[in-house]
Amino acid sequence: MGIDKLVPAPAWRWPLVMLLALWAVALLGHRDTAQGMLELWNKSESYAHCWVVPPIALWLAWRLRHQVAALTPQAAPWFLLPMLGAEVLWLLGALVGVNAAAQFALVAVLVLSVPLVMGWPVARALAFPLGFVFFCVPVGDFLTPSLMQATADFTIMAVRLSGVPVYREGLYFSIPSGNWSVVEACSGIRYLMASVMVGSLFAYMNYQSTRKRLIFAGVSILVPIVANWLRAYMIVMLGHLSGNRLAVGADHLLYGWVFFGMVIMALYWIGARWADPEPAWQAPPVAAAGPLPTSLSFLASAALGSLVIVSAAMAQQGLESGTDAAPVQLVLPDELGQGAWRRQAIAPALEWQPVIKNPVAQERAGYLGPDGASLGLIVGYFKGQSGTSKVVSGLNRLVKVEDPHWNLLESGKTVVQQASQPFEVLDHRITEADLSGTQPRLKVRAWRFYWIDGHWLADDVQGKLRGVWGRLNGRADDAAYVLIYAEDRGPETGAQMTRFLADVVPALSASWAGRGAALPASH
Repeated sequence: MGIDKLVPAPAWRWPLVMLLALWAVALLGHRDTAQGMLELWNKSESYAHCWVVPPIALWLAWRLRHQVAALTPQAAPWFLLPMLGAEVLWLLGALVGVNAAAQFALVAVLVLSVPLVMGWPVARALAFPLGFVFFCVPVGDFLTPSLMQATADFTIMAVRLSGVPVYREGLYFSIPSGNWSVVEACSGIRYLMASVMVGSLFAYMNYQSTRKRLIFAGVSILVPIVANWLRAYMIVMLGHLSGNRLAVGADHLLYGWVFFGMVIMALYWIGARWADPEPAWQAPPVAAAGPLPTSLSFLASAALGSLVIVSAAMAQQGLESGTDAAPVQLVLPDELGQGAWRRQAIAPALEWQPVIKNPVAQERAGYLGPDGASLGLIVGYFKGQSGTSKVVSGLNRLVKVEDPHWNLLESGKTVVQQASQPFEVLDHRITEADLSGTQPRLKVRAWRFYWIDGHWLADDVQGKLRGVWGRLNGRADDAAYVLIYAEDRGPETGAQMTRFLADVVPALSASWAGRGAALPASH
């Protein structure tokens, strides 16, 4: 290929320069968000496929170079409106540490820069490559609990239908030959994320019909989910029938990947049988030469886009600049309810330890009630929240990943009446991870809730919205993650926790009064 084939035509040189400059401004202005995406690509096997998305998108755009080159770029300033909306989403996500929202917004800004600088016809011709770039966003972990639950449900049902007795507790189950559990690696999220990306690419490359493309994309979502269920069942049955000589240890993962690879290969082999022939491209008729767009129009669009991006970045810095950096002194009271509850050492039976990720302060205390009730209180305090330190986060867990000592049995919402007002908590039941039946197992009941922007609540979405509202109104982002817990002895435990809640919430509210108030003006 001659060098002249790589040099863009005169009509394209200036808009390409402006587009690259606008992309540079977006990445520099949102460098923390971009860096967070790269770190997730590196750390999480579920998102390792994201590394290949940018080169594939560039290759897809290169395949369309002849169609695109036949168009004349025309700046479209009205795309500043959706870009402004994307920047608002980025700002809100950055303020409360919603990484997925901020990262999605950054990719949207990069994509919208194309029609902004080069016009809608060019963006329409590049629609799939531009849409494919959104697979860069490392999102999908929120599906993991549901996928784990579905995998456990199917596996246990299939094992029982195979004539093997099963005793189940949450995601853990026991069969005569041994104990099993459905952990995050069994959820199938890695298979699903990779299959959706590759399936969408396969459908685009092999089908011309929109209907066929949508059907295959849907199948590429369903097949890895069902394949993961069958994989989990197969591994359990292989282990059971072989006396735990097969499908255990490293073989567990090896067999799973081999089986999944065979299923996916079969899917694409079948899908290829209905592939459409790629239509031959014909050059459009050459239109009469007209005046080329002036470089000023491209410069103006890129400059306005840069202004929107820089404004959002400055707004974020301005809202965070007044955050009080003084260290937090978190002290839990020695008495609650006018002496009804007195602080005591943590009972040995309640040494269960949840994971609260990166709070600025954390404290734990045990309390003894008037009727001999022994309860625990754990508080994680957050301020200056970020993507790695935030009160509402999937990284905050009641049970560690693959914890050998504790199982999370069930979770739900409970409404407790407090001073004639409903008080909602997330209600969890946890048990020791011994399914052998050789000794009694401790069971723990835990209530979880948040203090955000001076309000008590339990819902994660409401917590994020409350945090955003407080920041937009100039208040600090102080927040707390609160757990009260006790050994689960039946209905009496709920009554004891209700009485304890009635005393601990006013005490904490009084202790934190004034925190999260309006920030001082920054100079």
